[in-house]
Formats: sequence, C-alpha cells, structure tokens
Amino acid sequence: MNNAVSPSPTELGLPLYLLLPMLAAIMAITPLTIDMYLPAMAIIADSFHSDVTTVQQSLSVYLAGYSIGMLTFGPLADRIGRRPLVITGLSGFMLCSIGLALSPSLQLFMILRFVQAFIGAAATVVIPGYIKEIYGENTAKGMSYVSLIMMLAPLLAPSIGSLILGFGHWPLIFIILAIYAGALLLLVSLKLKMASDAKGAPHSTQSFLGNYRIVLSRPGVKPYLASGLLCALAFFCYLTASPFVYMEVFHLSKSLFAILFSCNVGALAIANILNSRLVVRFGPRRMLAVATMTGTVSALALVTVNLLGLEYYWTVITLAPLMGSMGIMSVNSDAIVLMKFKQETGTATAVIGTLRFGIGAMAGPILAFFYTGTAVPFAAIMLAAIVLIGVCQLFTGPGTLKSPTAP
Repeated sequence: MNNAVSPSPTELGLPLYLLLPMLAAIMAITPLTIDMYLPAMAIIADSFHSDVTTVQQSLSVYLAGYSIGMLTFGPLADRIGRRPLVITGLSGFMLCSIGLALSPSLQLFMILRFVQAFIGAAATVVIPGYIKEIYGENTAKGMSYVSLIMMLAPLLAPSIGSLILGFGHWPLIFIILAIYAGALLLLVSLKLKMASDAKGAPHSTQSFLGNYRIVLSRPGVKPYLASGLLCALAFFCYLTASPFVYMEVFHLSKSLFAILFSCNVGALAIANILNSRLVVRFGPRRMLAVATMTGTVSALALVTVNLLGLEYYWTVITLAPLMGSMGIMSVNSDAIVLMKFKQETGTATAVIGTLRFGIGAMAGPILAFFYTGTAVPFAAIMLAAIVLIGVCQLFTGPGTLKSPTAP
C-alpha cells in the first residue's frame, strides 16, 4: 500500500507531535466528563437532598445529549467546516461546566448535563475527520495514535475526580473541566489551521438528511459499520460485566480488580501501538482480518476456561489478547468507513458514534437476560460478537482501500 503524503508542519499549523495530542485532548472531554464526577455522585445527591440513584440518571442524560449532538453536528460540520464547530463546542462546553458548578437545583443540573453533552459533541464529532485529513489512506495509523492518548482519560478520570474532592467540594470538578475546555479553546483559536478550514475550501452541498443518505447507501460501508457496532457491544459487555465477574464471581478485592482492569487497558494500548506500526505496511483490511481471527481464538478460550470453572487468572490471560484484538478491530473498521468519504466524514462519525452509544446502552439488558451468576454469559456474548464481525467481513469486496483524498 502506498503511503499518503502527510501535510507539512506549516500546513498543519502545529507540528504533528503537538497536533495529535491536542486533537486527542478534545476527544477526551467526553470520557473525562463522564468519569471524573463518578466519585462525587453521593456527595452531589446529598447537596441536592436527593438520592444517588436519581443522580446516576445524569449519566444517561449525558449519553442521550451526546448522541443527539453527534447526529445534529456531524452533517453540519460537513456543510460549514470543522473549525467553527470545535470553537462552538468547546465554548458551550466551558459555559455549561461553569453553570453545573453553580447549579442551585438537581433539575437545572440535569438540564445542563444534557446541554453540556449536546454542545460538546460539536467539538468531538469533527476530530476523526481531521485525522483522515492528516493521514489520508493511513487513517488507521492516526486513529491508533489518538486512541492510545485517549485511553489515559477514562483510566485517570475517577482518580482525578477523587483527588479534586480532597481539595474542595464537587463543583470544583466542573470548574476544572471548564478550565480544561478553556485552555483547549485558546489553543484551537490560535493554532488549529488545517487546509479544510481555509476560506474557499470545498464542503458538502447535500442537505442534512442527504448526508445521512450518502453515508448509509455508500457501497461497502454497512459491513464495516456493523463490525464497529459488534465490537462496541463486546467492549461494553466487558465494561458492564467486569466488576461483577471479578468481584462477585471470583471474589477478588476492589484493589485487585482495579489492577486487572488497568492491565486490560494496557493491552488495548499495546494493540494500538502495534496497529500504528503495522497498518501502513499491511493495510486496515488485513489488520482487521487478523485481529478478528486472534479475537475469535481468544474469545473461544475465554468461554472454555469459564465453562470449565478454572481460576480467575485464566480469565485474565484470555481476556488480554481479546481486548487487544478488539482495539485493533475497532480502530480499523472506523478508519475504513471514514476513508470511503471525502466531504461526509462528520456525518460518518456521527453514525459510528450514535450506533455505538446505542448498542452500549443495550449491553446491560442483554447481560441481564442471560444472567446465570457465572462469567459464562459475558464471555459467550463477546465470542458471538467477534464471530459475527468475521461474518461481516465475508460481505466486503476485495481490492485495496484508498481514501478519496489520497493521491
């Protein structure tokens, strides 16, 4: 596969080693906003004279707002450009964070969480499009780098939230988020200068629904969208079931669970590093195929060790390569979808994100339906998802894949 010619630092406005962390930091506002306030939920409930279960609904409110925001701003980015939406999204996110810190009631808190997620989606939905612009046919390589940096956010966010609570009350968490967004807004205003944001740059002329029609009807897109969707189902099953599996089924301590969870994040990170090195040579389709095969073997082993009732470390050993394979599958399926579009990357990102959040919300009910009190259902669902990803690849056409913008 021929390498795409990367823009020069002058064309990018920032050196690549600074631009990529900035783009990843913008993407990270979502996991940071979701996870940083988790340790403060009980305190927030007390301050509003409510209960924790009610405050927990703010998480669902956030996810709903974010999904609707992606669906709204994805096509808009394709029509008016990415930079205005990044500035709008970060500005709105910053103001909503300040409003959340000053919120006098739980009702207003809930409303602002929805608005914060909705407007924040304007900033994050455009980032994969920027990655595609930078890397062209090597988009999967850039996505791996951004995913690698982003993994730090959900890993560190709860600890950061707990640390902040040690210095002040829960509103300080949202003040810190406002400062974070403000710093990014300043950096974007001064340094984000991409060719697609230049005056006179071509944009989509399709209607709002027209962009969605193009994305959903483009030949060869649906199998890769389905692959990403199934990968998200497997991943959310892991996120939902892992506390129960480790602490209830295997009776491990919370501290050991945290260590094992971090190890699986480490497996994802290593996988993204490998993908960034190998995808340029072998291409995203081959990387996706190989990862699906290794994921199937690992998932089958995971089901087997739990059917046999083996000790927890066998589950740990089989989960690590499975999580790594899923990381490679997710990045490459997304990259393949994005590379099929020239001016509809925002809409494509919106479709990818909304489908994944939707299937993520279904992971809990699916696990509950198959509940047996063991780790077998979660392992079996992950295996089924990976096998179906392999089936999806049977419906993809042969040939090399090139970005519409690649030379």
